[in-house]
Amino acid sequence: MTSVIYEKDQDNIVHLILDKPNANANLMDQEFTTSLIAAVEKLRKDDYSGVIFRSNKSTFFAGGNLDDLFATQKENADALYDMVNRLKLAMREIETQGKPVVACINGAALGGGWELALSAHYRIAMSKNVILGLPEVTLGLLPGGGGVIRMTRLLGVQAAMPFLLEGKQFKPEKGLELGLINDIVDSPEAMLEAAISWIKANPISNGETQQPYDVKGYKVPGGLPTQPALARMLPIAPAMIRAKTKGTLPAPESILAVMVEGLQVDIDTAMRIESRYFVELVCSQVAKNMINTFWYQLNEIKAGAARPKEVEGKKIERKKVNKVGILGAGMMGAGIAYSSAAKGINVVLKDVNLAAAEKGKAYSENIVHKKVKQKRLSSDKADALLNAILPTENAADLADCDLVIEAVFEDRGLKAKVTQEAEAHLSANAVFASNTSTLPITGLAQASQRPENFIGLHFFSPVDKMPLVEIICGEKTSDETLALAYDYVQQIGKTPIVVNDSRGFYTSRVFGTFANEGIAMLGEGFSASAIENAAYLSGFPVGPLAVTDEVSLTLVDKIRKQTRLDLEAEGKQYQYHPSESVVDKMLALDRAGKLAGAGFYSYADNELASGSKKQLWSGLKDTFEQADKAIDLDVLKDRLLYIQAIETVRCLEENVLTSVRDANIGSIMGIGYPVWTGGILQFINQTGLNTFIERAEYLHATFGERFKVPNLLKEMAKDNLVFKDS
Repeated sequence: MTSVIYEKDQDNIVHLILDKPNANANLMDQEFTTSLIAAVEKLRKDDYSGVIFRSNKSTFFAGGNLDDLFATQKENADALYDMVNRLKLAMREIETQGKPVVACINGAALGGGWELALSAHYRIAMSKNVILGLPEVTLGLLPGGGGVIRMTRLLGVQAAMPFLLEGKQFKPEKGLELGLINDIVDSPEAMLEAAISWIKANPISNGETQQPYDVKGYKVPGGLPTQPALARMLPIAPAMIRAKTKGTLPAPESILAVMVEGLQVDIDTAMRIESRYFVELVCSQVAKNMINTFWYQLNEIKAGAARPKEVEGKKIERKKVNKVGILGAGMMGAGIAYSSAAKGINVVLKDVNLAAAEKGKAYSENIVHKKVKQKRLSSDKADALLNAILPTENAADLADCDLVIEAVFEDRGLKAKVTQEAEAHLSANAVFASNTSTLPITGLAQASQRPENFIGLHFFSPVDKMPLVEIICGEKTSDETLALAYDYVQQIGKTPIVVNDSRGFYTSRVFGTFANEGIAMLGEGFSASAIENAAYLSGFPVGPLAVTDEVSLTLVDKIRKQTRLDLEAEGKQYQYHPSESVVDKMLALDRAGKLAGAGFYSYADNELASGSKKQLWSGLKDTFEQADKAIDLDVLKDRLLYIQAIETVRCLEENVLTSVRDANIGSIMGIGYPVWTGGILQFINQTGLNTFIERAEYLHATFGERFKVPNLLKEMAKDNLVFKDS
C-alpha cells in the first residue's frame, strides 16, 4: 500500500497521484514520507519529461497528521525530526531535479498540502472550493515541511508575515496576485490539460527548470536581514508580536526566528533550522493544548457532538432555516440579522416602529457598503443580502418564520410581551429563541404557549465578528428544538456550544467572575494598571476593568439587583461580592462606563481630547488605590485564571455544562480565556489537579469563599482523573 501512486502517461509525464489508503484525506505522515521517498527513488532511475502532483481525494492535501504530532513527546522527538528532514529532502530533490513539476490543486491545500504545492514549479488551482494557506500557527505550531522557508523566499519577510504569523488563508485569485498560483481553471479536465501543456512548453532542452530562489543571483523581495531596508524593520517585529501574544504563544516568535535565520544561510541549512523549531513546538504544552481544543474538540462540535440524533428511534434530520424573525433591531438584533442574511436566510427585523427597524437594517448596509468599496463583495451579492432583510413594525410579517429570536432589553416583562405577540403569528413547528445573556430560559419560557419549542441562543457582541453561540436548553426544550437551533447556528457559520439552564448559563456566569474579581482587586487597593496588566500578561484580550466599562456598570448593577430579587423569590440566599461596593461608588460618581463617557477609563470627546486613546481614570488613585499596597503579579494573574476555572467546575457539577469540549471552546471563543491554555478545563489539566487544588486552597484562605474548591474537583483528583469527554 502506498500514499503516492506512480504512473506515466503517453507524453512521458510522471503523475504522482496522492491517495492515502483507507482515508478521506491525504496526510503528511510517516506513510506519505515513505511513499514519496520511494517515488523519488523511482524518478532517479526513470526517463521522463516532467512531473504532475494530483490528488484522488476531494481535497488536494489536508496537511500533517495531527494524531502523530499530538502523541510526540520529547522522548521520541528525534524520530519526528528525522522523518521531517527525510520528507524535506525528497521534496527538495523533486524541485531540483531539473525537470518541470506541476501541482494540480483540486481542493483545499492547507498546511502540508500547500507546502507540497510550493515544491512544484507551476501551480494550477480550481476556481471553486479551493482554499490555500499555512494555518499551523493557530494550533501552536509552525509549518514544518518547508513552508516558512519557501514562503519567505518567494514573498519576502514582510509580505509573508500575515500568512505565516497569523495563518491567513487565501483563495486562488489572491494566490495569482501574489505570484504563488500560476493558473486558475474551472474543471479537473482543464487542470490536467493545462498541466500537460505547461510541461510540454517547458522542455528540458530549454534549460533546467528551477525554483526562483535556486536561480543564481535571485533577490528575495524586500531584501535580506543584513540589508538596510529590512534591518530597520526587524527590531520592531518581535515587539509587535509580543504586543499581541503577551509572550504566551511561542509559535509566532519561532516562525519569525525561522524566517530571519533562514534567509542568512543556504536553503538546505534553512530547512534544518525550520525542522528544529518545528519539533520544539510540537513537544510544547501550548501546542498540545491548542491541538486538543482547536482540532479534536472543535471538530467534534462541528460534527454535531451535542446535537440530538434521534427521538424515539426516529432520526432527526438536519434542517435549513429559510426565514428567521428577529425581535429588536438594536445592536444585537441588527448583528443577528446581518449574520443570517449573509448566509442567504430571509430576515424579518421587527421593532416597535418602522424607523427603529430601518435603523437596525442600516447596520447591515454600513457593513455591506464597506465590503463593496473594499472589493470584498460584489454589488449583486450586496443587493441580495440587503434585499433579504425586511424591516417592519408589524408582527404579522413573522408568519412563515422557521425561527424567531428575541433580542430585546434584559427585562422579563418585555420579553414575555414580545414572545406572546410573535407566537400569535407562528406555525406550530416554529422555534422561539431568546438572546438573553443572564435570565434563565425556563422562566422566560413560561410566557410561551409552547415551552418545548422555546430555547436560548446567546450571541456575543459584535455578532458579525464573534464566532460563538451558546445554546441554552430550558427544562421543557425538546430535542427537535435543540437540533434546529444547532443547525441554524452552523448554517450562519458560527460554532455552537450546548448548555443547560441556569442564571447566566455558562459563559456569562463565568465571565462575570473575571470582571468581578478585577473590580474586587481595585477595592482592595491594588493599582488599576497592575490589575489590567495582570490580565494582559495572562493572555486575556482585555482587562476586567476595561471590559466592565464596555458592558456598563449600570447593566452590572441591574443584573445584580434582578439576581437578588429572583433569589429572594426562590427562597435562596444572595451572596454578597466585594466588587459591589466599588460598583456602587463608581455609579455614585456618575462613571457608568464607556457609553456614559466615563468609567474606570476616561474617553475621548469627554475627559480626553478628540482622537485620544482611552486611559485609566486618574481619579482611581485617590478613590480606591493604596500607594503602599504590595503587588504580587503572580497572585493577581492566578486570581483571574483560577476564579473562572473554579466556577466552570461548578457548572459541570451542576450539570449546566455536560461536556469538556463545550467548556474549553466556549471559554476561549466566548469569554476570551487565554488561547495558550486550550480552554478553562484544559488549564486545570495541564496545571495538574492536585497542584491546582493546592493553589486554589491558598486563594480560598486568603481571598474568600468564592475560591472554595468544588467537591467534583477533589473527587477527580483522588481518583487521578483528568477532564475529558468519554
